[in-house]
Amino acid sequence: MEEWALKLLVIVGGVLALGFVGYLVIIILRESEGNEKMKEISQAIRQGAMAFLRREFLTLAVFTIVVFIVLAIFIDPKPYVAIAYLCGTITSALAGWLGMNIATKANARTAQAAISSWAKGLRIAFSSGAVMGFCVVGLGLLGLSIIAFIWDASNPENTHVWLGFAFGASSVALFLRAGGGIFTKSADVGADLVGKVEVGIPEDDPRNPAVIADNVGDNVGDVAGMGSDLYESYVSAIAASMVLGVIALGTFDGMFLPLVLAAVGIVVSIIGALSVRPKDMKDADFEKQVAKAHSTMNRGVYVSNILMIVASFFIIRAFTDELALFWALISGLIAGFLISLATEYFTSAERPPVKKIAKSAESGAAVTIIDGMATGMMSTVLPVILVAVATVLAYIFGGMLGIAIAAMGMLINLGMLLAMDCYGPIADNSAGIAEMAGLGKDVRERCEALDAVGNTTAALGKGFAIASAALASLAWLATYFEVAEIDIASLTNVSVIAGVLIGGMLTFVFSALAMRGVGDGAFAIVNEVRRQFREIKGLMEGEAKPDYVSCVNIATGKALKAMLLPGVLVIVVPLILGFTLGPESVAGLLVGSLLTGFLMAVMMANSGGAWDNAKKYIEAGAFGGKGSDAHKAAVIGDTVGDPFKDTAGPSLNILIKLVGKVAVIFGPVFVILVEIA
Repeated sequence: MEEWALKLLVIVGGVLALGFVGYLVIIILRESEGNEKMKEISQAIRQGAMAFLRREFLTLAVFTIVVFIVLAIFIDPKPYVAIAYLCGTITSALAGWLGMNIATKANARTAQAAISSWAKGLRIAFSSGAVMGFCVVGLGLLGLSIIAFIWDASNPENTHVWLGFAFGASSVALFLRAGGGIFTKSADVGADLVGKVEVGIPEDDPRNPAVIADNVGDNVGDVAGMGSDLYESYVSAIAASMVLGVIALGTFDGMFLPLVLAAVGIVVSIIGALSVRPKDMKDADFEKQVAKAHSTMNRGVYVSNILMIVASFFIIRAFTDELALFWALISGLIAGFLISLATEYFTSAERPPVKKIAKSAESGAAVTIIDGMATGMMSTVLPVILVAVATVLAYIFGGMLGIAIAAMGMLINLGMLLAMDCYGPIADNSAGIAEMAGLGKDVRERCEALDAVGNTTAALGKGFAIASAALASLAWLATYFEVAEIDIASLTNVSVIAGVLIGGMLTFVFSALAMRGVGDGAFAIVNEVRRQFREIKGLMEGEAKPDYVSCVNIATGKALKAMLLPGVLVIVVPLILGFTLGPESVAGLLVGSLLTGFLMAVMMANSGGAWDNAKKYIEAGAFGGKGSDAHKAAVIGDTVGDPFKDTAGPSLNILIKLVGKVAVIFGPVFVILVEIA
């Protein structure tokens, strides 16, 4: 196929994704937002979420300017890498803003739709999640492809420009994932500790001053944060595949193969999303609604995966005349699918591990926490084995490029997969609005069923995000060896060992800072909620309105403050090692951070998901139901798990990818310094 035709195909793929976003937005916004009470609650959530984003983007702007100046001065080709970095930052931020904006407009509409039909509520929530999913793939592919088309790949220096775009996506992910995670869990933990544990009022009770901040957090952490995280993984996998592809396949095939695969992936993801057509079931109980929702969304995953397998077979054979890279891509795609199943097993309320944690809650909070930690640790086995097998197979089939293509295989249907993940916080918000607006038991039960499904899809999304981050970071490690001109990093080299140890330590320091940020934020929220219950007369009786804004402001301030040091460490540590101990030490750093970061992320995400669903399993009536001693213990377990699964665990995705990008961007500088020395 001619070069102009391939360029047109790639651009059309990105535009098609954004056109599908426009179609979904029209469908969502034509639905009713409900009564005045629902509109008021939804507006408060939207205003809080946008206020947080504005403040975070202002902080990000300062960070971006500093990094832009550094790249423009030190990294060749100057200043094009810096310009690409700026483009990556802007497009990633735009995807996060668009996706979260629609999510905050869809929550009340989902609750309103659930009044008439459970299936209609599912359609609205899923469509809103798909807005985030297809914003990510559309803007990611368009931005990266346009950068690649402008700067000709025949000049080896220009491939560094593509990496600059991916580096920009990482900066946004760091802020939205880490900052959003600290915000959401500060509010959630603070609201639960006072509302559920101390005062004894239900979750999402409008009397709780932190309830709006909690709902805001669902959007900034689990919609914008997750979207930016997977935007980074998506762009990283494509960019790394392009750089390694140019080296292995030549300029034309190496650059276009990943881009064409991504474009076709968008098409099959749209087909998969359109196949999610839930049908309402009359007189269906809670469990049947949950099971039907799972099967309906899984249909979209199966359709998109099968179509992508067929399409990638012909695409790869057309570019390479052989199928080695096809098998590398399939190894990544299958690994991602199996990791999702493993995550579902360890976090679903319908599976033995979660039921065991719920049973242990009868013995108190301590045993609940012990069982949850053990479950999370055991859950690392399958993801690690699957990623290891996928990596080995991909390398056998395609060398270093095979590893990058395997990462692409895991992310190739990201539009569909991210739609399922971002569905979760929207369903969660709709359940909260149904409670606060007093829509009645039947509507609340339908929304709770949607929320229960969302808990599982969110857990699956976190497992998928972590696994894709591991493969993407392996692709960056392979890319780093190329740009830093390293043939081997030997463990007999003390600088490599030092790098491995420091990389392993970095995971724990990063996690500790994120967890401490949640603890500090939750402490401040708890004190504020206690103050309002103490000082606002009639609040407990429902005769006075709480001050929701103060809790949103507290969580925002604490999140922005707490995320700065972890962000600086991720950027600075690779540079210090590269400038002092040399390029081989940085290779050790990447291995150490990947090893501990991957394991910790899986353990934290699955422990948190299991605790959460154990609590919901009890709330559904098991072991005494709501208000029982088992329920109180499960709430404590869930409170511990919240910063695990929504802050520290997911933030480690950014750590293991961002250190790789910093290393790749500055790798040539490390080499120059060694030559000078």
